[in-house]
Amino acid sequence: MRAKIDKVDIQLINLLAKNSRLTYKELAEQLKTTRQRISRRLDKLEKMGVIKRYTIIPDFDRLGYVYVILGVTLKPATPVDEIIERLKDDPDIKIIERAIGSHNLVIHLVAPKDMKDIEKKIHRISKKIDGIDKMDITFITEIVKFEIL
Repeated sequence: MRAKIDKVDIQLINLLAKNSRLTYKELAEQLKTTRQRISRRLDKLEKMGVIKRYTIIPDFDRLGYVYVILGVTLKPATPVDEIIERLKDDPDIKIIERAIGSHNLVIHLVAPKDMKDIEKKIHRISKKIDGIDKMDITFITEIVKFEIL
């Protein structure tokens, strides 16, 4: 039986999405509950797979990197699952998203600011993807807003 997600769980996820470093005490104060309840809820959400990871959003520019998104449109009947498996182990790829719409796959990568290096990385990644119909490349200049729910 699957546990239910309630309003407090959603509020907890929103708080952590804004700052994943909040302590149980700080979360409990903001949600007007106890640290023990926060601990139990987080354990539940982690076990259910609702919370997969606690992370940060770095400033890639200050780190000397660029954030690139590849929108990949595949030819019909291309085996998407096989492509995803080939891409998972690539250290330059940070996010792989299966999509419906203009693209079948959306791939996020981070690379040093050298354009020749970026070109090589994109070429190497594209060779792992059979059946490319079209690939759009977008350079992200700034993450202005990042919210989950």
